[in-house]
Amino acid sequence: MSGPLVLGIETSCDETGIAVLDGMEIRSSVLASQVELHARFGGVVPEVAARAHVEAIRPLAHRAITQAGIHPNDLDAVAVTKGPGLVGALMVGYAFAKSLAYSLDVPMYGIDHMEGHLLAPRLSFADYRPPAVVLLASGGHSQLVHVRSWGSYEILGGTIDDAAGEAFDKLARFMGLGYPGGPAIDRDARDGDPTSIEFPRALKDRPHDFSFSGLKTSVVTWLESAKAEGNLPPRADVSASLQEAIVDVLVEKTFNAVEATGVEIIGGGGGVLANTRLRERLAEEADRRGVGLFVPEPGLCTDNGAMIASVAVDRMAAGAPGDDLIGDVDPGLRLGA
Repeated sequence: MSGPLVLGIETSCDETGIAVLDGMEIRSSVLASQVELHARFGGVVPEVAARAHVEAIRPLAHRAITQAGIHPNDLDAVAVTKGPGLVGALMVGYAFAKSLAYSLDVPMYGIDHMEGHLLAPRLSFADYRPPAVVLLASGGHSQLVHVRSWGSYEILGGTIDDAAGEAFDKLARFMGLGYPGGPAIDRDARDGDPTSIEFPRALKDRPHDFSFSGLKTSVVTWLESAKAEGNLPPRADVSASLQEAIVDVLVEKTFNAVEATGVEIIGGGGGVLANTRLRERLAEEADRRGVGLFVPEPGLCTDNGAMIASVAVDRMAAGAPGDDLIGDVDPGLRLGA
């Protein structure tokens, strides 16, 4: 074994993710997705999500421990998402983690979900380190973070309305592409022309902030007008064009932050970082500028237990004690707060 054995639990939204880390080595990582449960509603229903976590968490933890080839008594700690997220979903994971930590007499670490995404590249790249600029983009968050050191974070900018993933989901639903919207638009866009329609890029005067609500309105208005005129283009062209508009903004703002901070390392995390076009554009620009880019494999960009455990491993290395087991979740938790 190379480090502490930590069980990580992630239940902030609609996926139950549990993993076992041995230091920064992933011994197991399993996931119970709720995509089919929520697809008929066109988005996540909080009560449905919480009930599904209740059903999945115990057997999933058993599978993660078994696949890791260990006994529960071998665990050195339990890590669990404390927030931000859906309160009911968070409570399921947190209650389970507290019970497990208490029964095993090991520390429990309540982890910021966004810090998990921020540290996730360390699971794939040993040389990912601060100082760095990290793009965090998901259904609920779009942020640029200056990481001065692990645990020292400055939020350079964020979304003033819809997050990037939220824009993908809403537009995919309007276009009949289903849920989740990000992967659906990503797939559809591969056969389209990203230059066919010029959609707006917002907040040019605010170098580190994001706004995607106006883009959403622009796409809907444009499509309704084209339909009324009987001039609808191929859907793939629409998908490619709106995806390019979102990607353009994410890439431009990320490198604005690189220039402002002078860092030479970029990290990325959150489900939107699984987007193939975004990964391609970030890699092209990083290579052009001679900057190191560290974006983990798509499965570690989306929600997972390994990223949560990785933050606990870092805290344990720094000698931080576990949390009080009478604590509670914080649905509005803010990174660095």
